[in-house]
Amino acid sequence: MRAVAAGHPATADAGAEILLEGGTAADAAVAATLASCVAETVMTGLLGGGHGIYFDAATGRARNLDCFVAVPGLGAEPREVALLELDVPFGTELVHYAVGIGSCGVPGVPAGLDALWNDHGTLPWPRLVEPALELARGAVTMPAAHASCLRMLEPVMTMNEGAEIYSPGGSLLDEGDLLRQPGLVPALESLAEDGPRGAYEGSIGRELLALMEERGGLVTADDLTSYEARWADPVELEFRGYGLRTRSGLSELPAAVARLPELRGLEEPERALALVGALLDELPAQNGTTNVSVIDDQGNACVFTTSLGLGSGDFLPGLDLHLNSMLGEADLFGDGVVLAAGAAGGTRLRSALLLVVAGILDERLEPQDAVDRPRLHPAGTLVHVEPGLSLETIAALETAGFEVRAWDSRHHYFGGVSVVTRDGAAGDPRRNGAARIL
Repeated sequence: MRAVAAGHPATADAGAEILLEGGTAADAAVAATLASCVAETVMTGLLGGGHGIYFDAATGRARNLDCFVAVPGLGAEPREVALLELDVPFGTELVHYAVGIGSCGVPGVPAGLDALWNDHGTLPWPRLVEPALELARGAVTMPAAHASCLRMLEPVMTMNEGAEIYSPGGSLLDEGDLLRQPGLVPALESLAEDGPRGAYEGSIGRELLALMEERGGLVTADDLTSYEARWADPVELEFRGYGLRTRSGLSELPAAVARLPELRGLEEPERALALVGALLDELPAQNGTTNVSVIDDQGNACVFTTSLGLGSGDFLPGLDLHLNSMLGEADLFGDGVVLAAGAAGGTRLRSALLLVVAGILDERLEPQDAVDRPRLHPAGTLVHVEPGLSLETIAALETAGFEVRAWDSRHHYFGGVSVVTRDGAAGDPRRNGAARIL
């Protein structure tokens, strides 16, 4: 079986197109990620950072790929740049962020895609850019979740050049409106011609340095020429009889997995308390994330997660590429590959991923059922819960000493999971995700 799951139907379609042409899981992940940099620019972009994990069926080896943003400033005197402080509403929650040109770190996504393609791809690089380029030449319909996110992020997304993209004619794009980003056409054409290093040493890289010079940013020419994505061995641990291979660091998923008791057979209140207990440690805030999960017909699997943070509010003029604000994830399981899953959602990605993976591997749910099920997310002594959890579950959490905040609708605050298994796949409706089984 071949399958791809992603945060937008157009992203999933791009990966499926490449799989149908005989591309590997790496080829499909590259094409889908590039497509997400057109279809999901409220959530991510080419000039962000990321992380991947690739399972090679022939060798049985999984490797992590680190292409997160790097701290800038090589070859320059250290200096500070003023940032714009913002409080962004997530439902009733206010999350503090800092944006502006000084929040931009050295992009890692292009180098990560380069490493993934060079080591595990088979199709020509320009072919992998084509689905994204086709999207950029037209327009993408704004899904409900993206329109909701855009409303939250309006102060950032409509700063500077972003106003013309996301608020054409002074009216913010809404669900069903067409997102047009004509500057992405020359950006992607140059990426197809120059190769992925063009984002560092070609026309995109030159435009990025020019904007840094104009607005006083920190990224230097030395930063761009020296940046490299890095492969490393994953963290390995056992989970319900399966070998779990994941990353340490930002997601802290291994620690949460180790704390999680068996869920199968528990009533919903007991299950909720067990999950909250496993997830109590808090993570640094982050937004604007998406992910792609792919399995090809050879059994290779790839998960690739990318993020801009919120986005700095600065766009490369004429190229419509939003800079990251990272100075202000993805996982694989298997005996062979049983499941490949990735999540988006900043501090909530660990909660979302753990609930879905435990639902499939522990509680034996179908992928879409596990993704659709109501979620919870603990933040200290406050537990956010989606509608659908019972009054008995809420009472059990309160009796255990937690304050419970019940949301009145399913929301992208609770993360977005893309998952593929040996016989199924699921995208997350919270972010208008989609899956394609071939």
